[in-house]
Amino acid sequence: MTTSIDLPYFDVLLEGLRQGHPDLSLGFGRHVHWGYWDAEHPADGTMVDFSAAAERLCRRVCDAGGVRDGQAILDVGCGLGGTVASLNERLEGVRLAGLNIDARQIALARREVHARRGNEVVFHEGDACKMPFPDASFDVVLAVECAFHFPSRAKFFAEARRVLRPGGVLSLCDFLPSRLAVPILRAQDLVFGGYVRNVVGPTDVSIPLDRYLALAREAGLTPALEEDITRNTLPTYPILQKIALEMGVHGLTAKWGVGAMSLVSRLTLLRYLILSFEKR
Repeated sequence: MTTSIDLPYFDVLLEGLRQGHPDLSLGFGRHVHWGYWDAEHPADGTMVDFSAAAERLCRRVCDAGGVRDGQAILDVGCGLGGTVASLNERLEGVRLAGLNIDARQIALARREVHARRGNEVVFHEGDACKMPFPDASFDVVLAVECAFHFPSRAKFFAEARRVLRPGGVLSLCDFLPSRLAVPILRAQDLVFGGYVRNVVGPTDVSIPLDRYLALAREAGLTPALEEDITRNTLPTYPILQKIALEMGVHGLTAKWGVGAMSLVSRLTLLRYLILSFEKR
């Protein structure tokens, strides 16, 4: 039995990949998340550059989790398997698992990502808030830009702690609003929430950092690292607008929807953070 989740933007993405759309395949055929740029890697607006930036963001989240050879690592919300592929290419003697609730994404990941000699790679269909793994199965749990789709951060944190071994680490990146932005986002959700969900599916970016950390502590996880990389991700937005217009997404969504998210990010009303937590 296959499962799925209502993520309309993935309908567009998967159809574009099926048709072999060149820019889409280059920019989102491996990773489906924002990119990371810095002084050493300035953005040039090309899809080749964006693909490299997406890989850099993936690696920063993995580094925040302290990934290393010989570990058991779970990537929750694994998408098309890009993070698992990156780890498989760089690490030795690792047991890698990807988890996603969308059967279509899992099917693509299984087709594209294969274990190097000495590694193990498996992909599972399943819910991040009810993981199909025994207790204390993993050294590291990763969640690269996906937790905002989960029905409950609290349940996800509790499940991540359950499947982590003592001393294990949860590392993730997520969108968190400033305290000032919380009432604005709630008002916006009342007016535009239905429209947003029709484009990106179930989404919750309303939890500020102090509440986010409190939820993790309540689940038994100790905050270990906090890095605000909002500025480093901003060149993503022009790429998203370009791709959306190429794929025939409604101009209002492509220009104003993405533009509005870019604006609130530039104003730091919505921040992009890398966070890690330890199971002590």
